[in-house]
Amino acid sequence: MADAALSGKRVLALVSNYGVEQDELFVPVQELRASGVEVDVAAVSSDVIQTLVGDKDPGESLTPALTVAQADATNYDLLLLPGGTLNADALRLDDDAVETVRAFTSAGGTVAAICHGPWALVEAAVVKGKRLTSYPSLATDIRNAGGDWVDEEAVSDSSGGWTLITSRTPDDLDAFVAEMRTALRTATD
Repeated sequence: MADAALSGKRVLALVSNYGVEQDELFVPVQELRASGVEVDVAAVSSDVIQTLVGDKDPGESLTPALTVAQADATNYDLLLLPGGTLNADALRLDDDAVETVRAFTSAGGTVAAICHGPWALVEAAVVKGKRLTSYPSLATDIRNAGGDWVDEEAVSDSSGGWTLITSRTPDDLDAFVAEMRTALRTATD
């Protein structure tokens, strides 16, 4: 059901073309769209995106709306970084994806990352002083980058002039999406 407070809000989801965790992309995209949010999925290339389930089994596929290189951070209220080990590893090696993360954070935007998604934040060197969560195997990377890693369902940190929303796994999607909705409701146009 559409939410009047979310009407007109825009989200950009960044993914690689192979390996994004199916539910970490599809659940937020579908739930946000159902709430009246416009969501664009940008991939590294214009090729079809092949999701995975549990990092191994083929999931649903979709065609990206645009490429990461074409994405303009100033057109969006929130940046979504889904997980999937292969996806997150590929994104942190993509210069355009890392620059998009930096553009969102330096402009005071909101970034939502789940599971392995925070790897792009570590690569962009933006987690220093932030409290966040992730898939447990990223804890050391986050701490080494100056972040305060915690084991919680969903964490929202608005320190440092921008908002970071993080969650651990697909099991936390309800709380993750709820935090994104809250942040979008309070975002200024």
